[in-house]
Amino acid sequence: MSAENLNTGSKPLKGDECVNCDRCSCNACATDTRCNLHAYNWLADVPGGANDFELVEVHFKNTRKGFYRNTSHLDLKEGDLVAVEANPGHDIGRVSMTGSLVKLQMKKANLKPDIEILRVFRKAKPADLERFEQAKAREVDTMIRSRQIAADLDLKMKIGDVEYQGDGNKAIFYYIADERVDFRQLIKVLAEVFKIRVEMKQIGARQEAGRIGGIGPCGRPLCCASWMTNFVSVATSAARYQDISLNPQKLAGQCAKLKCCINFEVDSYVEITKQLPPREVPLETKDNVYFHFKTDMFKKEITYSTDKNMAANLVTITAERAFEVMALNKNGVRPDKLNPDNELHQAEIKAFGDIIGQDSISRFDKKKKKKSKNRNKNKAGASENRESREPREPREPRGVEGNVVGGPRPNGQQRRNGGNHRRRPQIGGGDNGGHQGPRRNDGGPMVFRPRKDSNPS
Repeated sequence: MSAENLNTGSKPLKGDECVNCDRCSCNACATDTRCNLHAYNWLADVPGGANDFELVEVHFKNTRKGFYRNTSHLDLKEGDLVAVEANPGHDIGRVSMTGSLVKLQMKKANLKPDIEILRVFRKAKPADLERFEQAKAREVDTMIRSRQIAADLDLKMKIGDVEYQGDGNKAIFYYIADERVDFRQLIKVLAEVFKIRVEMKQIGARQEAGRIGGIGPCGRPLCCASWMTNFVSVATSAARYQDISLNPQKLAGQCAKLKCCINFEVDSYVEITKQLPPREVPLETKDNVYFHFKTDMFKKEITYSTDKNMAANLVTITAERAFEVMALNKNGVRPDKLNPDNELHQAEIKAFGDIIGQDSISRFDKKKKKKSKNRNKNKAGASENRESREPREPREPRGVEGNVVGGPRPNGQQRRNGGNHRRRPQIGGGDNGGHQGPRRNDGGPMVFRPRKDSNPS
């Protein structure tokens, strides 16, 4: 059984990244991203920089790592599973760094020179890996049962994870507690139930969030699960410097603590704040007194309002102008306007701020046509057109055959539809100018006779 086929946390490496490494503290490895236990060996291509140092760095579960002495001068490479010395017994871990870079890592970890450094026994054998897998399979059941034991002892603590040692003789119980907990009785019960040596290790909420992993509100993996290893306390003053709304729901991360990223840019905001005028000092002119409303720190523009509690008559000026007005007020001088170029500035905004109307939120709305008014206008226009028209000349009367009365059709024109079309028979007399009555096909008048069964009366 090879080390690559075991789910032990020493999975094969993809380039310089650990793929699907469930022995790391983060879940980012499953997405082929760098975990917070990874460190790039930039001295790997340097001649003599790989094996000129006796110590190696070995990683375990839950951000736990250690430095061990390679006294047997084994040919160790990154990703090799090794059996290292433990107290008591031995443990199984993965080599994460070799060579001269281990010196710098030890210096970064602030290790004392007189610290005891344990040894690397050997590369892990199949028997060692099999025993380690058996111990690892007990971790979930042990964690669930230990939580029930802690609840029965009425201890205000949460056991977040359990890590068994490689030989299965010892287990580390990671717990979270807001207050100091006396778990001496808990250790005795756990040792009797599981027949192992028990070590209790307290972790913080940020470390637990990094161990579980997740996606932050920025859309990226959590910093504590991807690259952060050292956690610094975050204060609400950092949010005040950056003008962030003090909303606990937005400032808190998945660990229910203040987000670590609040500290990332606070130094830049502190430096810029030193170049801006104090906010509590009002600016006086001959007409009004202006109070601070908001500040654009990177543009160094400050907006003032005539009302202290709401936006009224807002005027935006630069920091230099604000210092100038403060100096004038200090000498008892009140300028005519807070910003003499404000009107020009507003004209530039109107002229060049939205040239084609692309910033309007209603630019895609279809304008509704007022049909009722348009209809009335059309009707009124049509009546005016009728009145303005000239009277038509009366048409010439035409006979039955379609010819003009009193003469034949001009130019010998024939009737429509081949000359067989007859006009609708008209009711009336014959030659006295009235309407003509119905006629038969032969041209004679039609005679209407009463039916025999009709009543003669």
